[in-house]
Amino acid sequence: MKISQIIDKIDENQLYVPAFQREFVWKRNDVKNLFSSLIKEYPVGTILSWETNSPPELKGDTKYNEMQGAVKLILDGQQRITDLYMILKGQVPPYYSESEIKYDPRNLYVNVETLELEYFKKLKMQNNPLWIKLTDIFQKRVGFIDIVKTLKESQEVSDKKQYLIADNLKKIEAIPSRDFLEQSIPIKASVREAIDIFYIVNTGGVNLTEAELALAQISGYWPQARALLKDKLVTLAEEGFVFNLDFLVYVLLGVLHNMGSDMRKLHSEDNKDNIIEAWKKLDEKVLDYVFNMMRTQAYVDHTKEINSVYALIPIIVYAYNKDNKLSHEEIKKATKWFYYSQIRQRYTGQLPQKLDKDIGIVVSSESPFDSLLSIIKAERPLEITSDEFDGVGVLHPLFSLMRWYFKSKGAICLSTGLSIRKNMGKRYVLEWDHIFPYGLLKERGYDINNRFKYARAQEITNRAILTQTANRSKAAMQPDVYLKQVKEQFPSSLKLQSIPEDEMLWKLDKFEAFLEERRKILASELNEFLNNITESIETEVRLSVEELIELGENHSLELKSSLRWDYEESGVNKSLEKVIMKTISAFNNSDGGRLIIGINDAGEILGLQNDYDSLNGDKDKFEQHLLNLIGNLFSQEFASRKISLTFPTVQDNEICMVEVEAGDRPIFTKVKDKNGQTVEKFYIRRGNASVEIPEYSNVISYIKGRFDQNTIG
Repeated sequence: MKISQIIDKIDENQLYVPAFQREFVWKRNDVKNLFSSLIKEYPVGTILSWETNSPPELKGDTKYNEMQGAVKLILDGQQRITDLYMILKGQVPPYYSESEIKYDPRNLYVNVETLELEYFKKLKMQNNPLWIKLTDIFQKRVGFIDIVKTLKESQEVSDKKQYLIADNLKKIEAIPSRDFLEQSIPIKASVREAIDIFYIVNTGGVNLTEAELALAQISGYWPQARALLKDKLVTLAEEGFVFNLDFLVYVLLGVLHNMGSDMRKLHSEDNKDNIIEAWKKLDEKVLDYVFNMMRTQAYVDHTKEINSVYALIPIIVYAYNKDNKLSHEEIKKATKWFYYSQIRQRYTGQLPQKLDKDIGIVVSSESPFDSLLSIIKAERPLEITSDEFDGVGVLHPLFSLMRWYFKSKGAICLSTGLSIRKNMGKRYVLEWDHIFPYGLLKERGYDINNRFKYARAQEITNRAILTQTANRSKAAMQPDVYLKQVKEQFPSSLKLQSIPEDEMLWKLDKFEAFLEERRKILASELNEFLNNITESIETEVRLSVEELIELGENHSLELKSSLRWDYEESGVNKSLEKVIMKTISAFNNSDGGRLIIGINDAGEILGLQNDYDSLNGDKDKFEQHLLNLIGNLFSQEFASRKISLTFPTVQDNEICMVEVEAGDRPIFTKVKDKNGQTVEKFYIRRGNASVEIPEYSNVISYIKGRFDQNTIG
């Protein structure tokens, strides 16, 4: 079918999009790539259509009239067709409204001389007649004569250039005549069969999530599902809680099947009555109850503050099963677990598997949130240390915890004295600005050229809450001048935002000391805040190796394929041993952790046999070799006191688990530099990686915050 015919059929109500299709999600770069391929006459895929006399619920306001007879539905290719319609016609297709187009591509321009495609840039395009809006070409608002005439007003235009422009315009104008290869489902197919085919087609690609495919199946037996879920999303967004449809599908899976991984459980029409009943309860009672609880008890005012919204699902499932009848103590325990799930990033990877485990505990445990907290504790220490703030920016979940804590204290804006929870109107939107102005720090070397110093300038311990108006008036005042003014005007405001009140630390040359002191204050106060929410009952949780692998690499877990066997080179590579040592030293210098050898970072079990063979031995020889490496590089005392080795078997393969305790003294790793000289490097954990702190002054500062003062010689 030609592209122009597709557009015409949409306008003539002969081609529709079923409601079970997901929304328009293509980003502007996707559209640019599509038109680039069309101009170059590259293949752009196929569309899957279904001709039927009995269409399911349709997307948009359009209703099917039986008098129309058979109509076509787009089952696959909707994103491309929507983009084509908008660019060719300059309008949103009838099955969408303007508000539903998140990434509007209609200001896509083309350079008719080079065929370069770009979205409108005023400085680049405004006075350059070679840049033409694509829609204007397709709508015949601009043609060859217009372009050349405008060009000649400012320059000589050679015949060669005119021929080139004419040829390029023909390529663009030919796009509506391009054929879209079409595959069709026969008219005799039922709605259920059409959705099954849609599912099979899309599971072969990477475009749709499992939740989106599940929602398509649900819409097949409950046509109103997508519209009802979208209506709820709008209502929640008005209250500050912004989610996508995937989130609500996970909620349905959780409350109906007590899991988070197998979306196929929702595919069967046997779910229909239960899912309608479950949604009614969620919509009318449970969701509003949980989000009101988060706002009033956890001080979470909007989802922008949440690192992972999926931590809300176990709480929703619990409230659903308890019919919203949570005791005050249960609410406090849920809140406490939620906070830790954020700062310890429980749901940053392996989401379905973690939801399986956590929801399973919620529906079976007598004290579910204590048990869930014990799982987090088994993965990583709960206590917040001052060094965790080092170089951490506003996107880190610790920043959200700071905000929730400040709200719980009744913190106020430093400059206006207004509560940070109060709705103050547009002029008083809250912003997080530097206490020590970045402009002044930049002059002292805290710029992008020194990434560690730059990170400290942006660190959350150098941030305070200000209204937008106050922020602009504050500008680049010296920190001691500004903070003195704040203290005089609002004496309690600094303490309420955990800002050191020692005026000696407010001097610009005391910036590092200020950060160090505020890190300590925040670590102490946040730990106290979390501990005082409620007392948690310790439950013994020891994660299996399989569960650790499912977690994936994180702050306290590293996976390595081997100790010394290079799988790419199929031979021994002793430099890999140095990587192992680097990881061990980073764990020591941070919060401790586990290193598993014999598993690659994708979670594939490789085992240790190649390492064994390279040492002409077995597990004992491997263990002795590894301990010798650690002892020789660091110390025998460290190897015996801080290192624990075990050799579990997973999928018939022996692997090595290296458990490293958090060190009480810093350790440096000796390596050869590019000149062959031995140098000492200092590694720490940042996220799921071991990174070097390069500058000696930064190392000293980190050690002061992480270890006792007497560890520095």
